Amino acid sequence: MHQDVFDRLQPIGLTPALMRALETLGSTLAHGDPSPAEPARVTEVHRETAVLHDGGAEFPARLHRRLVTALSAGGNAIAVGDWVLVQRDPSGMATIIARAEPQSQIVRRDADGLRHVVVSNIDTAFLVMGLDGDFNPRRIERYVALVSAAGSGVLPVVVLTKRDWAGVAVAIDETEALQRRLGQGVPVHAVDGTAPATAQVLAPYLRAGHTAVLLGSSGAGKSTLTNTLLGRTVQDTGAVRATDSRGKHTTTYRSLHRLPGGGCVVDTPGVRTLRPDLDAEALAVAFNDIDALAAQCRFRDCRHQDEPGCAVRAAVDPDRLGNWHKLGRELRRDSMNALERREQLSQWKARTREGRARAKSKRGE
Repeated sequence: MHQDVFDRLQPIGLTPALMRALETLGSTLAHGDPSPAEPARVTEVHRETAVLHDGGAEFPARLHRRLVTALSAGGNAIAVGDWVLVQRDPSGMATIIARAEPQSQIVRRDADGLRHVVVSNIDTAFLVMGLDGDFNPRRIERYVALVSAAGSGVLPVVVLTKRDWAGVAVAIDETEALQRRLGQGVPVHAVDGTAPATAQVLAPYLRAGHTAVLLGSSGAGKSTLTNTLLGRTVQDTGAVRATDSRGKHTTTYRSLHRLPGGGCVVDTPGVRTLRPDLDAEALAVAFNDIDALAAQCRFRDCRHQDEPGCAVRAAVDPDRLGNWHKLGRELRRDSMNALERREQLSQWKARTREGRARAKSKRGE
């Protein structure tokens, strides 16, 4: 890849490692196809098409069926933030023919346990939560766990929006309490998402060539924050319900935007329920205080439930520990095969029947 091509793409996130991966892909393809392949970054993904950026402008592209099939077989898919190679036909229409292996990737699971790629190749994840009815420390911990599973080098940063709505005193109290709960490894900032000064607060995480993603529930203020960082209105925003501060899905698809000072930001739709695609290592990173304290427990196999001499229960917020237990159960369930899941379901059904039988017996039925 020529230096001028790298210089054009570096402001939108191309790294030397990704450049080498694209060069390797290009040389492999060149043996079987004389058509030149161009590097580009994915800024939007739709059902059968995508929008790409070549460092100069955006353009539409089709997804090659062979690539879609190959990625799907590995439980993967093209995502916003991916670096790809494209070929153009005589009419100028571009087709994505290859994808470089992501350096980082945020993945969540749906209610059925299926994996869904959220975004690829990011440096910072802004975890956005409102200082209104949206405020929920447990949910933020889930987002931290989601980011911990994304790959090394991705920094989670909590952004508490609607500081102007909550008031200075409440904002300071909630920020300090959440910082104590999460530890110093996860920065926490309370901001007014509409204020230009917010861009200055978050500027240290938005260096030239870096990519940030905004994650949070609907109505948390992600699109408002995107507009503030861009310095212009690009994303639609909407009001939230007064009863529970939930917002409508104003943003319906993920989109990557270039920032005026360099780098990129990805806005994403809100999610009602969040199930991280976790492994044991990512869970330990997200709850590193529990992982460190576990070595001080009296018993080596302490489950941090009712064992005597548990250092974790003595030091960790019970609500945070409960969230850790819940994520651990989800992790174990995700690692089960189909037979183990059926056996677990049978056990749950048997316990339910036994519970109902005991309740009837107590009522004398």
